[in-house]
Amino acid sequence: MKEREIYTGIKALAPVIVRLDGRAFHQFLARQSLKRPFDDGFSLAMVNVCSSLLTESGFAPLFAYTFSDEISIYLDELPFEGRVEKLASVIASLASSSLTIAMKPPSPISFDARIIPVEKGMVTEYLNWRQKEAWRNHINGYSQALLLQDGVGRTEVQRRLNGISARELHEICFQHGVNLAQTPAWERRGIMVYHTQYTKEGYNPVTQEKTEAIRRMVYVDRDIPVFSSEEGQAFVERILGH
Repeated sequence: MKEREIYTGIKALAPVIVRLDGRAFHQFLARQSLKRPFDDGFSLAMVNVCSSLLTESGFAPLFAYTFSDEISIYLDELPFEGRVEKLASVIASLASSSLTIAMKPPSPISFDARIIPVEKGMVTEYLNWRQKEAWRNHINGYSQALLLQDGVGRTEVQRRLNGISARELHEICFQHGVNLAQTPAWERRGIMVYHTQYTKEGYNPVTQEKTEAIRRMVYVDRDIPVFSSEEGQAFVERILGH
């Protein structure tokens, strides 16, 4: 029966970005009765997934970037000889398990995954693309939540917001007294989870001298720059170790 297994055999070369998306998460989030348009608890759970991918998955990504129900991780080394099907299925299952542990939902949840081959010089461009989507998600989320608060039905909200410009979405929020520029940075720009170094002081009882050691820790950055800016480009290059 083994010859009947469908296996493409496609392999990727490092580096790659793996993007995870929550499958039917709008239904899952509705059942969880989360705060709209952004819920701190869900955000923390997604950060926990990112941290788990960095430290417990065996893949050792350099970073994870997340907003809404999406996570992008960067891998400069690939296990499984780069086999695409293996990478996508294992990482998606790890993320699903991690979020299940974090949120304890009443029904199963899952992510899908896709593999994006990149070069280091393309990473900022990719992150800028996803951050623009985070911003669009941000203004859509606030506009939708404010109209729902007004008692507008969900179907009518979707009809009103379908295809309208960012300027019009801003106007909806402004009319409701919400300045989107003053909302938390993580809602507007997303969250980056990455490794950073710190110095740990110790003491050598043999030499009776103070010692210092460099340690690594996972850092959750909720105030990241705009990736298209000079500051943002320098930020990404620092994480990549350029």
